Amino acid sequence: MAAAPAAPAAPAGGAGGARFPVESLTGFAQSLLQAAGLGEAMALDVAEVLVEGDLLGHDTHGLQLLAGYVGEIEKGTMAREGLPRIIAERPAVATWDGQRLPGPWLVRRAIDWARPRAQMHGAATIVIRRSHHIACLAAYLEPLARAGLVAVLYSSDPAVASVAPFGGTQAVFTPNPLAVGIPTSGDPVLIDISASVTTNGMSGRLKNAGRQGEHAWWLDALGQPTRDPAVLFAQPPGTILPLGGLDAGHKGYGLALMIEALTGGLAGYGRADLVEGWGATVHLQLYDPAAFAGAAPFTWQTDWIVDACHRSAPRVHDRPVRLPGERGLALKRAQLRDGVALQAGILPGLAPLAERLGVALPDPLR
Repeated sequence: MAAAPAAPAAPAGGAGGARFPVESLTGFAQSLLQAAGLGEAMALDVAEVLVEGDLLGHDTHGLQLLAGYVGEIEKGTMAREGLPRIIAERPAVATWDGQRLPGPWLVRRAIDWARPRAQMHGAATIVIRRSHHIACLAAYLEPLARAGLVAVLYSSDPAVASVAPFGGTQAVFTPNPLAVGIPTSGDPVLIDISASVTTNGMSGRLKNAGRQGEHAWWLDALGQPTRDPAVLFAQPPGTILPLGGLDAGHKGYGLALMIEALTGGLAGYGRADLVEGWGATVHLQLYDPAAFAGAAPFTWQTDWIVDACHRSAPRVHDRPVRLPGERGLALKRAQLRDGVALQAGILPGLAPLAERLGVALPDPLR
């Protein structure tokens, strides 16, 4: 396999460019979640998934979510204990009611259910309704892909609408993310995208920073394209454009409809039902290539594609083609070695919460 192009160095973050050991951040997040009422094992799952998001560079869906999760636990809108309820189950297919339990914990339990069944039957699918928010979708992929499984994950939130259908001005969808982990003989390909041009989290971050989008990613309430994310939070609100924008947004619109069918449709619970609050409807599917043409032929094909992409002449001469997830995995390796560089406002934003709950802030590397 051709050598991957070098990824950029991890950005400086935190106060004064401080970096933090992964174990310190995970322990801090776990302690906050436990102080709010989650049990030790459940809190650890959530903490690890949030920190994994930061490790991979998905920092709008890492520890930035922690304060919101703690608030949901304290309000009782995220369940502190319990088990998912089985709605339906066949040998390689299941539907669960997540009963508003923490999303990262539920997705990890769904992986535990699906993995042996995919290895037995070739594929396994599980959908979860009434999950709480599941954080960064890419955070679940690497271990599965390194084990030789293709992982496909979709999510929608029936309580939130910020994306209009193509040609419309009133929100119907969430950004509806989808993620795919693809094995190769080297690093896996980790795809994490959404059916919209940008996300709610990035829109909020740009608005709070007083910044504009790079392009017209939003429509105002009158349907006029704009680079200003503040229109999403105005009254009446604007919307996020579907993937493809004004020219090809029918493609993102089609993806959004597909994801709605594979989440809310298969789960039998979604936008047609009463709103319960911030959360997720989830679709997880695992494939074992060994059950199809074989694991070696699979990676023969994926390796060829990876090499072909790397060999493609770059449009900008000093920016070689990368595969999805390549930068994230390189960033993760760098941050595991050198410490995690959090976005500057994350720990200061968590400090009052930590003080109230009696949890010490993590110490930076010295």
